[in-house]
Amino acid sequence: MADFSLLIKPASGDCNLRCRYCFYLPKRELFGPGAHRMSAKVLEAMTRKFLSQPMSLHSFGWQGGEPTLMGVDFFQQARACQRRHGRAGGRIANALQTNGTLLDAAWGRFLAQEQFLVGISIDGPAELHDQSRVYGDGRGSHAEVMRGLAVLREHRVEHNVLTLVSHANEDHAETVYNYLGELGVTYQQYIECVEFAPDGQRRPYALSPGKWGEFLCRIFDLWYPQDTRRVSIRLFDSILSRLLTGVPTICSMSGDCRNYFVIEHNCEVYPCDFQVRPELRLGNILTTDFAALQKLEKYRRWGRKKNPHSATCEACRFLPLCMGDCPKNRRRGQSYLCEDWQLFYQHSIGRFEELAAALGAEWQAKNVQKWPHSQK
Repeated sequence: MADFSLLIKPASGDCNLRCRYCFYLPKRELFGPGAHRMSAKVLEAMTRKFLSQPMSLHSFGWQGGEPTLMGVDFFQQARACQRRHGRAGGRIANALQTNGTLLDAAWGRFLAQEQFLVGISIDGPAELHDQSRVYGDGRGSHAEVMRGLAVLREHRVEHNVLTLVSHANEDHAETVYNYLGELGVTYQQYIECVEFAPDGQRRPYALSPGKWGEFLCRIFDLWYPQDTRRVSIRLFDSILSRLLTGVPTICSMSGDCRNYFVIEHNCEVYPCDFQVRPELRLGNILTTDFAALQKLEKYRRWGRKKNPHSATCEACRFLPLCMGDCPKNRRRGQSYLCEDWQLFYQHSIGRFEELAAALGAEWQAKNVQKWPHSQK
């Protein structure tokens, strides 16, 4: 049975913000009116069945919507479940993705004590962030996010920053990168905003054609070589991992889409949070287990969505890196970002290969030094 992780939506798409580009907020309509909250019964079954799988690491990713709407008490129950069902010597990791606006001292103490990795969303300085990440009345959330970031730092919670690159900030790579540097953020993640209307047209808030490649090139030039040992950028780390080990760390760069299961608040299971829709519902975690889910033909078909690649992809020297991109970004078999990825890799691949070689040599030297001398 292949290893996998969980992406959990304990409050479904419920959120205290109304970010203009949010793809998950509309998912609430699938589950009816009112608040959507995971019950203790679902939490228990999900945790027990996941931790029964023979894996070296069990990774719980808590997302939304806004997962902190569940309150600290829910996550204390989650940790109690994990302790109750965890195996001796097993490793459990918890990551929480939040907009940061509801974090307070109680959250800070809990997250620090339980060693959660927290991702907090910041799209740049206020003038950029507040164009998209807003409350229902249109007010920007930047000031509250900064207070949440201060809570994480005060309690020494390990954290990173997720920046969604949209039409609002696509021309401001330097501003965004320098701002995160001023904040002292050394773990960064940039995500492309690619959304289409039902008629196939690009949404107004989505990336303009060509802008993703330009943005990444500018970020790379700001990062290389001066920040390569100081700032971790998730995409760049995944590229280096692919070059060094053959295995990327981002699912869109893998050759298969079966990397995790999404667990909705009501016990329903889906293959991807971009694809939470009735026809892709895999089952109910109360009545099935993960071994059975992995054997489903529907899940296997989902995994094969990465292939076959288009003729353009098959002829591209960068296919081993991008693997045709995330299927959600494809139109008529081709990624909307194909030219962007080519621009970025043409600009950066030589330097990535040099850095990978240097890192590989350093790793080898360290391990040779640690290796016990043979006795004759």
